[in-house]
Amino acid sequence: MGKLLDNYEIGPFYDEMFHPDGSVRQHYRLLHERFNELTPEELQLKRRLADEAYLKQGITFTIYKGDEGMERIFPFDLIPRLIPAHEWAFIERGLIQRITALNLFLKDVYSSAKILKEKVIPPEIVLSSRHFRKEFCGFEVPKDIYIHICGTDLIRDRNGRYLVLEDNARCPSGVSYLLENRQAMKRVFPRFFNRYSVRPVDHYPQELLGVLRFIAPQNCENPVIALLTPGVYNSAYFEHSFLARAMGIEIVVGADLVTRDHKVFMKTTRGLQPVHVIYRRIDDDFLDPLVFRKDSLLGVPGLVDAYRHGNVSLANTIGTGVCDDKVVYYFVPKMIEFYLGEEPILPNVETYLSSFDSDRKFILENLHELVVKAANESGGYGMLIGPQATKAEIEDFRQKILADPRGYIAQPVIYFSRCPSLCGDKIEGRHVDLRPYILCGEKITIVPGGLTRVALRKGSLVVNSSQGGGSKDTWVLDDPDETTN
Repeated sequence: MGKLLDNYEIGPFYDEMFHPDGSVRQHYRLLHERFNELTPEELQLKRRLADEAYLKQGITFTIYKGDEGMERIFPFDLIPRLIPAHEWAFIERGLIQRITALNLFLKDVYSSAKILKEKVIPPEIVLSSRHFRKEFCGFEVPKDIYIHICGTDLIRDRNGRYLVLEDNARCPSGVSYLLENRQAMKRVFPRFFNRYSVRPVDHYPQELLGVLRFIAPQNCENPVIALLTPGVYNSAYFEHSFLARAMGIEIVVGADLVTRDHKVFMKTTRGLQPVHVIYRRIDDDFLDPLVFRKDSLLGVPGLVDAYRHGNVSLANTIGTGVCDDKVVYYFVPKMIEFYLGEEPILPNVETYLSSFDSDRKFILENLHELVVKAANESGGYGMLIGPQATKAEIEDFRQKILADPRGYIAQPVIYFSRCPSLCGDKIEGRHVDLRPYILCGEKITIVPGGLTRVALRKGSLVVNSSQGGGSKDTWVLDDPDETTN
């Protein structure tokens, strides 16, 4: 990268490309050499080509401010994040272990609740979770799979150790950007993929389709599958339409579906057509106004009844949001030990629960040094980063914690790993996380790499697109010559 990297600062962080002494990590050397051949002008031209491709294809997301939404092109950084084969094998083992334990936990808490009866997890923690659905206690879900699609967010600490930041078990988003990022890199840097052995990701839609077919109701050989979206004004609508098109299934809104005789039908020009599997991108609260929020116009009246009768399957299952609860996240290592008899391969970030008296005291005394998160917020909202907060913001969170101890957790500030990123006309280090996508059907499948999200604002630790973040292509390498640090 020549002159662009002459003043690159590694900083006191784990840098994905460079060792602390400034030497290039083995698996990045070819990439470093290729970028070193580019002039700053050539690199800017390639960035414009990528931006134009995203613009023409309408690869967007929506930021909401008040009652208004602003549609924006999803920011894409040209410098990919590389993961050597041995690291990815470790991540895969950890993710398979985690999704297995989470599914066993959901099956347990909605049936015998053994983990609660034995006080491994305090019962009030689960029963008070906003997304715990007591209506589904005793309900047997198809194939005993609750979470079919999961996005688990990983970070690396200063020692390069992978940690789980959170699980997304309801409607994880972002996989369309992963797929489009790969296509953009192939268009802009076609020769890269001849020099590196990069594992493909374009099979994800067919793997997802296989999962949806696997969970179809019994004796349904050719299931009709539909993706249920809140509609074109939803922030992730681009992804909904992208995935439906890639899988060759219908995309529908709630008004396109009706129920008759405990079954779900889709309105078509040829009359009503049965629907057997719904990949829903709508939260539980809005799925069925006869069961959940009665004011919902997004869902389908009678959908839950059809689900209970086994005539339609849902991915993900109703009630999986309890695993998105950041307080429940605290107990996942205990779930792994309880159900699998194993130590977690991928540890959690150290976490404090303000619902515990001793933890709450510690949190309130150290707000200026901690990251505080609302238990059921996402997208970077409802969060305090103590070292960067004003006294007024700290005091505001103090009052929120005192008013609702169950609603908040705290974690130490982890300055997670950085990647060289193209920032204006310079290359600078920016913090990144990693969201691999786990599919759970007849087998567990993980698309190699996942979505690397990057905090494009200098010094920021918030990678969410709604907070100014972007993304990078993520390469899992197959070549053993490129897997040594």
